[in-house]
Amino acid sequence: MHPIQLPRQYNAASDLLTRNLKHADKVAYIDALHGTQLTYGELHRQAHQFASALLAQGIAPESRVMVCMLDTPQWPVVFLGCILAGVIPVATNTLLTSKEFDYMLRDSRAKALVVSHALLPAFEPLLGKLPDLQQVIVADAPAPSSHQSLKALIDAAQPLAQPANTSPDDMCFWLYSSGSTGSPKGTVHLHSHLIQTAELYGQGVLGIQHTDVVYSAAKLFFAYGLGNALTFPMSVGATTLLLPARPTPQEVFRILTHYKPTIFYGVPTLFAALMADGQRPAKSALNLRVCTSAGEALPAEIGKKWSAEYGCDILDGIGSTEMLHIFLSNRAGHVRYGTTGQAVPGYELRIVGEDGAVCKDGELGELQINGPSAALMYWNNREKTKATFAGEWTRSGDKYTRDADGFFTYGGRSDDMLKVGGIYVSPFEVEASIMTHPAVLEAAVVGLADVDELIKPKAYVVLKAGESLSEDAIKQHVKSQLAPYKYPRWVEFVNELPKTATGKIQRFKLRSV
Repeated sequence: MHPIQLPRQYNAASDLLTRNLKHADKVAYIDALHGTQLTYGELHRQAHQFASALLAQGIAPESRVMVCMLDTPQWPVVFLGCILAGVIPVATNTLLTSKEFDYMLRDSRAKALVVSHALLPAFEPLLGKLPDLQQVIVADAPAPSSHQSLKALIDAAQPLAQPANTSPDDMCFWLYSSGSTGSPKGTVHLHSHLIQTAELYGQGVLGIQHTDVVYSAAKLFFAYGLGNALTFPMSVGATTLLLPARPTPQEVFRILTHYKPTIFYGVPTLFAALMADGQRPAKSALNLRVCTSAGEALPAEIGKKWSAEYGCDILDGIGSTEMLHIFLSNRAGHVRYGTTGQAVPGYELRIVGEDGAVCKDGELGELQINGPSAALMYWNNREKTKATFAGEWTRSGDKYTRDADGFFTYGGRSDDMLKVGGIYVSPFEVEASIMTHPAVLEAAVVGLADVDELIKPKAYVVLKAGESLSEDAIKQHVKSQLAPYKYPRWVEFVNELPKTATGKIQRFKLRSV
């Protein structure tokens, strides 16, 4: 499958909304916590009303609007309404601090903020101190008198007559990176990117269809969740389940058994927790045909156990905020657990060594991507833009090897690699070995200096409930599987590992312990 050609005049929101008017009465979104629903016809009308309301409030095209909302059916109304008006939605992580929100509001120079009522307290210390912020619009509950109500704005507005006159190459929306290695970076995406990922991965790899019901544990404000729960289902007219709460194993299994989605998008740490749940339901209680995993490489043991128990594959893949969604993935019927699969059709991948030369099969190097959904730039950050977006190629920062069949195997982050005794060691390889022990739930490996100031692996291990294990047992387990120099010299048992909101392990926090 090749990147699709789009007309010179193209609005991403108008495309996704208009293609679903032929089944306007079909349910587009269900709030899986409260049971409320929104049909495709209602979504079309409300998005156009919100677009009209924004413009009436003096929010001009190409202005930025920060969107910090829980996953409810109003989230796609706001996101798509902004794009219809030519306004740039800045989708924001709901779990951040006031300090982080302050940075993003100032960096983006957002003219308006749309925020769920429950999240408003994190913003209140900032209000009145931001020179560019003109409007605060409150969703999901009545607004305080000092702010505007999203529902009232929508109800009072006439639908926008015509979408903004945008092109495939116009700025469409921003996503801020997680900022795990510094200040968050405003990643700028274009109107063409949403439908490219929907057709290349959503339809080309997942085979998503209008008959599917989907649920993504990853929230809409993440690049992964945005494709999973908005772009992909809307591209074909499927129904999406949203959860405006934490995706605990109990809540996820409730959704999987009650609403019976056919596609479930998860992350490795969640799949591990689901498989460790002693109350997990039987296969017959679910209706899954395929699952996906991204965010971190999926340990092979978790994938194999899930597939054996629930009769459907987990398609492990990798995407990024910069590429918007998954560009490398396993495929149904061709899964090799322990690998991240093969290039998604429409994307070209290469592995580059430290000398800048393309690696041969089996050689470890940095994964780079050439594809139609690469971000335009990092806003206000020229140096990091040049470092990441090298012409047609985007640098992932991930180490990989490729085999003769075109399957890629993760080797850790470029900045996580350890040099032990002059030889590079992938922390992920050691983690994967530890994870094969039946008593282990999670593991993370970082470098630590010994008494001679030489770097050696240290493992942080979370055991399954009721299990006990010695440090030596972990060391011997790894030695039995990997080269001797790779075993962890220290093992620390912990109750939990530090993670980002996407479920990625924050190894930099472990390195600073």
